[in-house]
Amino acid sequence: MSLLEGVFLGILQGLTEFIPVSSSGHLVLAQYYFGILEPGITLEIMLHFGTLFSVIWVFHKDLLKIISGFITDKKQQHLIFLLICGTVPTGIIGVFFSSFFRKFYESPLAVALMLLITGIILWFLTILPEGSKSGRQIKWYDAFLIGVFQGLAIIPGISRSGITITGAIWRKLEREAAVKFSFLLSLPAILGASIWELIDIYQAGAQSNFNTVYILSALAAFVSGVLAIKFFIKMLSKGKFYYFSYYCWLIGSLVLIAEFLG
Repeated sequence: MSLLEGVFLGILQGLTEFIPVSSSGHLVLAQYYFGILEPGITLEIMLHFGTLFSVIWVFHKDLLKIISGFITDKKQQHLIFLLICGTVPTGIIGVFFSSFFRKFYESPLAVALMLLITGIILWFLTILPEGSKSGRQIKWYDAFLIGVFQGLAIIPGISRSGITITGAIWRKLEREAAVKFSFLLSLPAILGASIWELIDIYQAGAQSNFNTVYILSALAAFVSGVLAIKFFIKMLSKGKFYYFSYYCWLIGSLVLIAEFLG
């Protein structure tokens, strides 16, 4: 793999992981229509770690509060408990249903349909009234339901950030609390997916082709991920979230037309 190809994949992963248009869906379409293939599972893990550090970078103050206060600060203890409640259903769906959802990765038609659904999900944000629950008022069952939504994002074409934030606002969270909880909840999900892939490498006895290109690809994912998160939050605060709906509907419709025309 050339450096240019690796950096391109990193940018694509970073942008679409956090802008609510589905990174997995875009990678499926890129592979199918442009022949852009990820050369092995090692790069996938590196890109995941790149996006993982994007969240850490943007929300490092919140993470430091959690780490420093998880023993004595009841607010941070409550947040950790909520993250666990949200991670459990995501993990269950990922472990027990990933093989089923893997079938969607072979079908651009399925990705197109999921992108259309993602557009509808994002559009709901324009009609859902903003809630009043702060971070301290989130209940364990709110976090659990948001975690279920996150688990559904294993389907390529379903946006993780889009569906979790929509679910959080549906559960009456304040917009700022919904965004923050969604991205903090992504940390164990991305880390868990990376560990799962590492286990696959170990069980298969595969060799890791770790090189400079992969490092630069992960760096591209990190930088583009940081920019995507900040852009996404800015768009959400301006109430222009529905722009992403139009994008998902456009790409989904174009893929449907291409598939039906053969």
